[in-house]
Amino acid sequence: MKKLSRILAVAMALAMALGLSACGGDDQPQETGSAGTETSSPAPENTGSAGGSYTIGIVQQMQHVALDSATQGFQDALTELLGDQVTFEYQNASGEATNCTTIVGDFVASGVDLIMANGTTALQAAMSATDTIPILGTSVTEYGVALGIEGFDGVTGTNISGTSDLAPLDQQAAMIQEWFPEAQTVGLLYCSAEPNSQYQVDTVQSYLEQAGITCTQYSFSDSNDLSAVANTACSSSDVVYIPTDNQAAAYAELIGNIALDTQTPIIAGEQGICTGCGVATLTIDYYDIGYKTGEMAYEILVNGADPAAMPIEYAPQFTPKYNPVMCEELGLTPLEGYEAIEAAQ
Repeated sequence: MKKLSRILAVAMALAMALGLSACGGDDQPQETGSAGTETSSPAPENTGSAGGSYTIGIVQQMQHVALDSATQGFQDALTELLGDQVTFEYQNASGEATNCTTIVGDFVASGVDLIMANGTTALQAAMSATDTIPILGTSVTEYGVALGIEGFDGVTGTNISGTSDLAPLDQQAAMIQEWFPEAQTVGLLYCSAEPNSQYQVDTVQSYLEQAGITCTQYSFSDSNDLSAVANTACSSSDVVYIPTDNQAAAYAELIGNIALDTQTPIIAGEQGICTGCGVATLTIDYYDIGYKTGEMAYEILVNGADPAAMPIEYAPQFTPKYNPVMCEELGLTPLEGYEAIEAAQ
C-alpha cells in the first residue's frame, strides 16, 4: 500500500507540473523554428499607413501646362519607386484660394500620409491646414516669400519642403536687352494675388532699371480685369515681361491675341506662357521638378527624411527657347542659341 501511495503521489506531481508548464507558455515569446513554427521579427520601419501603402493628397492650384507637367512628373516618380503601394488623391482648385483651403482640409481630415501642393496658393493653404503632415511644394518660385519666412536660407525648419521653378531672373532681364536692344520701356504684367509674381517683377525691374530702362508694373487681380490691364501694358510698352504667373499661364492665349493686336513682343518666365503669348523665354522643365518632388516624397515616406531639414531643390537646367509662331507674326528673327518651342500636337 505504501508503494502504491508513492506511485500515485509521483503521478499527481507530474500532472501538476505539466499543467503549470502549459499555462506558463502563453506568456513566453515564440521561439524561431524551421518547421512551421511562428517566428518573431522586428516591425519594418516607415511602412506607411497601411502596412507599406501610402496615400498622397495632391492639390493643384489650377490647370495649365506647367502645373499639369509637374503633377505628372511627381506621380511618375512615385509610381516607379513604389508601384501599387502608393495611391494619389488628386484635386484641382480651379484657381480659387477657397477651393485650396477646402481640399487640404479634407486631406488632413482623412489622414493622408503626405500632401503635395502644386502652386503657391496651394502651398499656403496646406501650410495653414497642418503642421504635422509632411508637405512638399512644387512650381513655387520663392519659398521664403510664399511662406513668410524672414531670412530664408533654403530650409523651412517646418513640415514643408519642395522644389522651386525659379529661373535666373538676371538672365531673363538680360534676354530683354538681348532681343530688343532699342527698347526703352518695359511693362511688367502679373497677377497681384501671387506674391511670388511680385517678387519676380520687382527683381527683374531692378536689373532693367540699372541698365537705364524705364519699367512700369501692371497688375491684374484675376481673369476679370486681365484683358484690360494686358491691353494697357502692351499699348504702353516697347516690350512686356511676364513672370512664372499661374493666372497669366491660364490665359496666355488671351494675352497673346492682345500682344498681336498691339504688335508688342513678350518675354515670358516659362515655356507654357511663352507658347501662348511670348517670343522667347529662359525656361525650366516642370516635369523635371515634379519628378524631383516625387523623389523627395519617397525619402520622407520610406526613409524617414525630415522635411524641416530638406533643402528646397531647383531645376537642374534652364533652356533658352523661342516661339516660332509669335516671332513670325511679329517679324522677329530668332537669335542664335535658342531652341524652337514645338507646336502642340
